[in-house]
Amino acid sequence: MTDYGESAVLRQTETSVAPFSEGSGRGISFLTDFWEEKYLQEYIRDGGSKIKFVTGRKGSGKTFFLQTMTALAGKHDYKTVQFSARDIWMHDFREIYIEILHQCDICDCLEAAGRRLIAEMGYDYRDIPEGMRFIDYLSQNGMGDALTRREIRMQLKQLFLDNPLLDNNFALACSMLTGSILGYPVLEEQNRLLLLSWMEGDRTVKLSQLRAMGFYPSRITKYNARHMLRSLAEVIRMGGHSGLFITIDDLEILISRSSLEPIHYTKMKREDTYESIRQLIDDIDSMKNIMFVYAFDRALIDDENAGLKSYQALWMRIQNEIVGEKFNRFADMVDMDRLAAQEYTPEVIVSMSRELAERQKDMAPLDSEQAEEILRQARTGASGIPQLICSAMQEVRSDV
Repeated sequence: MTDYGESAVLRQTETSVAPFSEGSGRGISFLTDFWEEKYLQEYIRDGGSKIKFVTGRKGSGKTFFLQTMTALAGKHDYKTVQFSARDIWMHDFREIYIEILHQCDICDCLEAAGRRLIAEMGYDYRDIPEGMRFIDYLSQNGMGDALTRREIRMQLKQLFLDNPLLDNNFALACSMLTGSILGYPVLEEQNRLLLLSWMEGDRTVKLSQLRAMGFYPSRITKYNARHMLRSLAEVIRMGGHSGLFITIDDLEILISRSSLEPIHYTKMKREDTYESIRQLIDDIDSMKNIMFVYAFDRALIDDENAGLKSYQALWMRIQNEIVGEKFNRFADMVDMDRLAAQEYTPEVIVSMSRELAERQKDMAPLDSEQAEEILRQARTGASGIPQLICSAMQEVRSDV
């Protein structure tokens, strides 16, 4: 679901302006280039963690901004996760953790960690024939002796169980699952699936079955899910990735009163969501190599009774207390309308329309007079500049 609503024309704008935004160094690139350099290439990759909030009117480009940053994060070898608050319950962080775990593919993460272990033991995983486990490769080459097997156990312990950033239960499960990938210690398929089900928060898993494996975990709940997420981010880093980049769109669903929405929030669930975000903000410094970006329409700020301002414990943490004349690219609350007002000149708008017209052959570019009119509309209207550009080009086409 995009922040352009149901209009196919407006959804088209998100992808159509992409070449301009990514390549010309103007417009939204003013911010995406900055985030790429300061956060993706430096701060987050170097072990930092961050939460950002993106807001603006409908059609201001919030969804496209998230998509662009996700693509950039993927380019820099981050595990990327993107979903809409319209699809995942936000009041229970356990649900968020499960969605992130699924999109990251925990088995892929553990295979990468296994490759790191192989390298730590002085071998190159690329020398192992496809489909062959590490222990079988060692045995085939006369190196699968007891001493080498003991070394594998020690490496698994150092990699997972001795890592202070990993939850103990999460670390033990990862150790056992990675061992099964390597072929030692042996883990039966039934037990492997049981461990994966526990990590995914499956409530049907009987803890007594896990105890029979020498594993004594607690169930994953909204109270410990953030610690599990911190552990997941560390496993991702251990596998050689730069970190974990997560975008959550359409947070304005929290105040929606429409009966057509797939998810409806009561006052209690809405406040539980605000408290969950507040707790994540307070815990974020204990995490490493992870970045969250939440996006929502301005209504979530403007609504005094149900919006962010109604939950002071959260609002105090995310508001920008000092607002200067120029757009602050370090700000944790990003106003896409303010960015557009500073960066979208008539020349930029004309250039955007030309590049959009090149991709959509049935659309005509705008002239400078039309661009000036878009800027005037943007100052007082309810729509953002990207949406106004597309609407104006549609009008030009209909006139023709």
